[in-house]
Amino acid sequence: MSNLDARINEHFAGFVVRKDLVKAVKGNAIVPTYVLEYLLGQYCATDDEASIATGIETVKEILRKHYVHRSEAGLVQSTIKEKGRYKVIDQISVSLNEKTDSYEATFDNLGIKKVAVDSGTIKAHPKLLVTGVWCIADVQYEFSDDPRISPWILETIKPIQIAKVDYEGYREARGNFTTDDWIDLLMQSIGFNPEAFGRRAKLLQLMRLIPFVERNYNIIELGPKGTGKSHIYSEFSPHGQLISGGEVTVPKLFVNNSNGRIGLVGYWDVVAFDEFAGREKTANKALVDIMKNYMANKTFSRGVSPMGAEASFAFVGNTDHNVPFMLKNSDLFEALPPQFHDSAFIDRLHAYLPGWEIDVIRGEMFTKGYGFIVDYLAEILRHLRQEDYSNRLDLHFRISEKISTRDRDAIYKTMSGLLKLLFPNGGETAADVEELLRIAMESRKRVKDQLVRIDSTYPAVDFHYLGTDGVKRRVTTVEEEEYPQFYYLKSSQAPEHEDQPDAVDAASLIEGKAAGADKTSQPAKASSAKDLEEGHHVFTEDRKGVSYDRLFGPYIAGASQIIVTDPYVRFFYQIRNMMEFVEMVIRRKSPEDQVNIHLVTGPDDGNVAKQRELLDSIRDACVGSGVEFTWAFDESGNAHARDIATDTGWKIVLDRGLDIFQAPIKKDGFSLGDRLQEHRIIKGFYVTYVRNNKD
Repeated sequence: MSNLDARINEHFAGFVVRKDLVKAVKGNAIVPTYVLEYLLGQYCATDDEASIATGIETVKEILRKHYVHRSEAGLVQSTIKEKGRYKVIDQISVSLNEKTDSYEATFDNLGIKKVAVDSGTIKAHPKLLVTGVWCIADVQYEFSDDPRISPWILETIKPIQIAKVDYEGYREARGNFTTDDWIDLLMQSIGFNPEAFGRRAKLLQLMRLIPFVERNYNIIELGPKGTGKSHIYSEFSPHGQLISGGEVTVPKLFVNNSNGRIGLVGYWDVVAFDEFAGREKTANKALVDIMKNYMANKTFSRGVSPMGAEASFAFVGNTDHNVPFMLKNSDLFEALPPQFHDSAFIDRLHAYLPGWEIDVIRGEMFTKGYGFIVDYLAEILRHLRQEDYSNRLDLHFRISEKISTRDRDAIYKTMSGLLKLLFPNGGETAADVEELLRIAMESRKRVKDQLVRIDSTYPAVDFHYLGTDGVKRRVTTVEEEEYPQFYYLKSSQAPEHEDQPDAVDAASLIEGKAAGADKTSQPAKASSAKDLEEGHHVFTEDRKGVSYDRLFGPYIAGASQIIVTDPYVRFFYQIRNMMEFVEMVIRRKSPEDQVNIHLVTGPDDGNVAKQRELLDSIRDACVGSGVEFTWAFDESGNAHARDIATDTGWKIVLDRGLDIFQAPIKKDGFSLGDRLQEHRIIKGFYVTYVRNNKD
């Protein structure tokens, strides 16, 4: 057990479970994760291995005896008849039979209908009238000679959700974790191994939880297949409902005029629309209009008095093309059905989560650590919906007055949601707030910038904020930095950046527009060295398109001596980075030139012998290439600098050294990121170019 897992069990005893146990008990039971974790929480919410083993067997036995497989429905029905009463785990929905003035339940897997339900049960659990709810139920069988009377009777029913939650205890326990540890705890709670994700990737994953913690929040996520877009909404919480985007109707979603019964928005905290994208799909215009009104005003009406609701909307779907294609030929909403590819609808979205930044889910990404029982966390998040944390932003930063009220409201709602998730007890620092603010503003900016493309009546907006020091800090999206040549429809739309050069400098550096960058990977001409500029460039985490050649190539051109100082060239992937730097130098130099590369690094105390072997293998590989590679451990043991110095007078300072790429997770198979650096996801880092020799 890791140190984090031990502290999780210490401070949340009884409310956490080892996440890999779900697979151990699921078998062929087709039930949501929260159902399985509810049962695991009853018997396996401990770190005692013996108790866990016993609990797993108990849960398996419960599922074996009481979960209804559709293929065995007839056998279970027979068991109920013979015993007169039997407990089942099934998805149950209820409808009112107006002819008999009675409520009747339908058991999805068991395959029985017209099961008598008393009014008290409906008053206690009104969601049963709207859609299927997973429950543990006692079903009776009493045959009657009257064919109008169903023999099936629902005796007791218990929706699968935790009985009691100590909200104040949750807040208090949060104080025992650092921000990084708390983020990792939340990641493990939704089933992921935090070590498989960078910081930004973790925050993007957790953004999927905002609709559960924030009322009337509208988020869209479009991206490639297989990234787990709908998982949170179908498996995570008993308060969320995932429906197919093509199957929803006005009566089902809002209100049925024939009987006045409210739809899904009246009973669920989150309504998620799966497979929402698809340009060939069509949608009812009345549905689109009522959705737009609800998303803007939190109310809806169908010829009767306006009605209000608090359900958040989440729209998830697959994109047909990659980001540069969409930016060059259309917009980032191109995959939406025509009726929803509408500026009024899009403008009501509070955030656009960039699904293309989410990696395809692989087996090694799942955690074996401890996390909250999802039903427990779902109840906590539901409680926090009542609160508003958005004003905490104003203690540290001020959003530009040029940003519209709708944009501002969207940013504040995203901020409130993120603060509830990460800092339910308060205590966030200005640096914490700024990190979340940039994500919140970027998520809304992604919406607004595409609106400018779709509807010319929308003006371009300068998204920036000011700190207590009065300094203006501009916000850009990752794709804006990565593809500036496609992002702006007209050069006039590109914002001026004299007051904050870093973001655009980073983008233009990669595009070969700044600092004499050479996109062709060919040796720089001698005259181009004079055109190189000093500068500081910041690169956002999770973007691609970065390579050593584009970062360093022009600055090492013509050098015969290069010294790389990086104390952390230790692990295999870090030493591979060093080899790729050497390869870049070999490709760039002229065949007749000789270049010496010397690495100064620190020893890997856990495996120095292997480190020496790998570094020596680089030296041996360079024989006959015109590059001589040497290396040495820093004898002082105090080296913390990470830089590259050349005998041509350039010093390149990097806060991460050569370790700018996220560590690979995939162990086998083929990956473009393993072959081409431009396809590898980066960590957040900065690079500074300093000319030591002004001559």
